[in-house]
Amino acid sequence: MSYIDFDKTQLINLKYSLHRELLRTNRAGSYASTTIITTNTRKYHGLLIAPQPNIDDNNHVLLSEIDETLIANNYEFHVGMRMYPGGVFEPKGHKYLKEFVSDPNPRLIYRMGGIVFVKEYIFAANEDRMFIKYTLEKASQQVTFRLKPFLAFRNVHSLSKANNDINKEYYETKNGVGWQLYKGYSKLFMQFSKKPTYIHSPDWYYDIEYIREKKRGYKSTEDLLVPGYFDIQLKAGESVIISASLEEKNPSYLRRQWTSEIKKRTPRDNFENCLLNASEEFIIQNNNKSEVVAGYPWFGRWGRDTFIALPGLTLTRNDTKSFKDVTKTMLNELKYGLFPNVGSGSKASYNSVDTSLWFIWALQQLHNHKNNNTDIWSEYGKSIKKILNSFKRGTLFNIKMHDNGLIWAGEPGKALTWMDAIIDGQPVTARTGYAVDINALWYNSICFCLELANDSNDTSFISGWKKWPAIIKASYINTFWDKEKGYLADYVVGDKKDWSVRPNMIFAISLPHSTLNEEQSFSILNIVKSELLTSRGLRTLSPKNPMYQGRYKGDQKNRDRAYHQGTAWPWLLGAYSEAYLKVFGSSGIEAVADIYADFEKEMDDDGIGTISEVYDGDPPHKAGGAISQAWSVAELLRIKSMIDNYGN
Repeated sequence: MSYIDFDKTQLINLKYSLHRELLRTNRAGSYASTTIITTNTRKYHGLLIAPQPNIDDNNHVLLSEIDETLIANNYEFHVGMRMYPGGVFEPKGHKYLKEFVSDPNPRLIYRMGGIVFVKEYIFAANEDRMFIKYTLEKASQQVTFRLKPFLAFRNVHSLSKANNDINKEYYETKNGVGWQLYKGYSKLFMQFSKKPTYIHSPDWYYDIEYIREKKRGYKSTEDLLVPGYFDIQLKAGESVIISASLEEKNPSYLRRQWTSEIKKRTPRDNFENCLLNASEEFIIQNNNKSEVVAGYPWFGRWGRDTFIALPGLTLTRNDTKSFKDVTKTMLNELKYGLFPNVGSGSKASYNSVDTSLWFIWALQQLHNHKNNNTDIWSEYGKSIKKILNSFKRGTLFNIKMHDNGLIWAGEPGKALTWMDAIIDGQPVTARTGYAVDINALWYNSICFCLELANDSNDTSFISGWKKWPAIIKASYINTFWDKEKGYLADYVVGDKKDWSVRPNMIFAISLPHSTLNEEQSFSILNIVKSELLTSRGLRTLSPKNPMYQGRYKGDQKNRDRAYHQGTAWPWLLGAYSEAYLKVFGSSGIEAVADIYADFEKEMDDDGIGTISEVYDGDPPHKAGGAISQAWSVAELLRIKSMIDNYGN
């Protein structure tokens, strides 16, 4: 039995099976995603989704699905399934499913009377190529497999509609054909390890519905082109491998590459290995640049997410090379002391006050890593000084260190911290002014950099910054701390102090250099534990607050209202665990270990084998957002590392 598998009873229960999604990626930004019964429920689902640089900077769905039919004794068994408006499913191939197995690669077993066949998937590690292997395990006679590819050729954020501009021609290739529905797109090739018969008969399939998009308040139906179909004869015990790719391949190598790709994989045979597999899917190499994808299926690269996730994604696997490669990519876009929050090049947006400080924190994690042999100050000191000096004298978005040593940031219509949801041009949680987490990061950054400078005997830096930690520490306590309340204000602007109980104050405890004493840390941690802690993350707002939203659901506006107003975020558990261990020492190990272990329940739910972006603040803490989020996975791996290495 596989670590993650599903039986027939679970698979034919559509409420159960359509809720569970599968993700596989390569290392260049392409991916495949669908449900465990291969029925697409999102516009982001498809068997080959790849960047199209000649179109835009986004991923595009090229091959949406393949519809399979088995023909035996002149009887057709349709094993595919699509949803249409009104709750109509056609065909209903899920009824033939017997079992789903996830390891070492996704494997679906179908039974139709005396016929048993197996469908397996694997995404090539370094190519834009999806392999599908069909094996006819049992049959009393030869069976005809009929395969219909459903083509989209559209941006992942849009939907395809029938039109007359489509190119219906096909291109012959060895053991297959290729299509290019629109100019500017890559050609999509389907090739077989055994020569098929291809019948070209272009036809549109209309109003295919994606129920997840409907629930999220978006347009939810599209038209897909079926350019024709392939017929291939198989007898019992025989298999055929299909390659769906942006490049032609010699089909005689397909079986060999299938075996090679299987051997490369880390088995998904336990909780930690699932997390390690998931972590590898976020780091991509494209155009000689290494980047972190913030989450699948719709996120691209985000600067803040990159640096928060980077230590967990790399250092927990002793992969310092990937850490440095990603950092090098980001440093090439450092401007005004800031990193891009989202986008790159001419499309970069620098509207983030904390990304640069998370960069320094990430370097701190590298510095403290047991296998580190990098001289941080020698390699990164120049960039660090640019950041600190820019913040000190002032940079974009009114980001500036005031005379009290604290960082002030903000301007109308901008949300510069990680709580960055915006509705109708206005931030839901603007947090303009002195923010509690930003200044905790600021204090930690300066203290850490002074340590590095001292080790490197950089007297110029030391003389310019050595007075500031004491000033910042005093200002921090005076500005944010209230002894009677027993916790820190979330942000302060002028005479206004926002006393909403939010998780941002946890960083004042968790970071290596803290402005707090033991009594203050203990008091804050107890409030966070009692009002914000859930089994799936820290709530972004206390349920006692009238603005609290306990469910992350509905259209985009409703979801954005809840995003940072009560929704629970797994990534915050990394800081919470650090804070807990700092306060309780070895007696806190068991509680932190329980936080980690409880997430194993998520391995066969939602995005199977990975961790979602967010969860409802209210029980039972249903998953929401992206099905696989970089910092969610990364911080769980970092928590595991804390547990394993505690006391060393």
